[in-house]
Amino acid sequence: MREEFVDPDSVDAEERSVEAGLRPATLAEFVGQPELREHLQVVLGAARRRQQAVDHLLFAGPPGLGKTTLASIVAAEMDVALHITSGPALERAGDLAAILTKLEPHDVLFIDEIHRLSRVVEEILYPAMEDFQLDIVVGKGPAASSIRLTLPPFTLVGATTRTGMITGPLRDRFGLVARLDYYNADDLRAIVVRASGILDVHIDTDGAREIARRSRGTPRIANRLLRRVRDFAEMRVKGRIDATVARDGLALFGVDDKGLDKVDRAILSALCEPFRGRAVGLSTLAISVGEQPETVEDVYEPFLIQLGMLARTPRGRVAMPVAYEHLGLVAPTDNPRGGHRSLFD
Repeated sequence: MREEFVDPDSVDAEERSVEAGLRPATLAEFVGQPELREHLQVVLGAARRRQQAVDHLLFAGPPGLGKTTLASIVAAEMDVALHITSGPALERAGDLAAILTKLEPHDVLFIDEIHRLSRVVEEILYPAMEDFQLDIVVGKGPAASSIRLTLPPFTLVGATTRTGMITGPLRDRFGLVARLDYYNADDLRAIVVRASGILDVHIDTDGAREIARRSRGTPRIANRLLRRVRDFAEMRVKGRIDATVARDGLALFGVDDKGLDKVDRAILSALCEPFRGRAVGLSTLAISVGEQPETVEDVYEPFLIQLGMLARTPRGRVAMPVAYEHLGLVAPTDNPRGGHRSLFD
């Protein structure tokens, strides 16, 4: 597989290089997402048998679940080049045209955050995806003319964390739309064990399980926590990582037994202490913890909701009784609905 980075600044270079070394290279090495793996085995196998480009693929789901990894696996399985860019990087139609005209037959173009494509770029993408045609306008004003270029058959792989922000016409042009789910503890433990072998980290089953349990169902976080625990083990104990070392190392870096970090606890503390059970708007909550509203909504809230610690209501965000219990606080009893009153209260 040949790999080209169209937009090398779209992802932090150091983090990308570390993650790239831990990413599985084939579908057989990919852990988790069994239904999606089976779908891809069929789709990729059929395309190889017909010697055609794979249908366009759209992967949706929270950050860190393997969307970029799957794009690289698609290219590797088809033995073609992978071209990587992102929605925000394609500001003008010419940016997309420059990439499309460089594609070879059956190449894979991966667009991360595809929901952030501008409308102009998206309009250019429609005929390219459907008919492998590219319309280019030459000149300006009355002298302007349109030239249609024929593109080689290629595969567009899109990744998004917000499926609802993708327009219907764009979504309908993908041959397979798949959502990645959070990983279970067993799959994450297998991922940690695999990564520890690559990083030459000595870890036992209990240590891997402890890291997996606090990884928020996300492989990227599991690999990051493994690297931090490795650093702790090298500096403090100089030995094998077991459950005790994993717990001590994660505690040092502020990850508690539920997998919550400093920002998670700050969000819960803001809801439970100053507001005492009242519903809080997203902007107010983001300001109180010093984060952007989009970061709170996309990165932190899904996991807190999954744990039953936070609820989204028409009035705003509300802390649930489990959140008070986790913080060692007493839940308010004056409003048992957690700040969401009915018309008759």
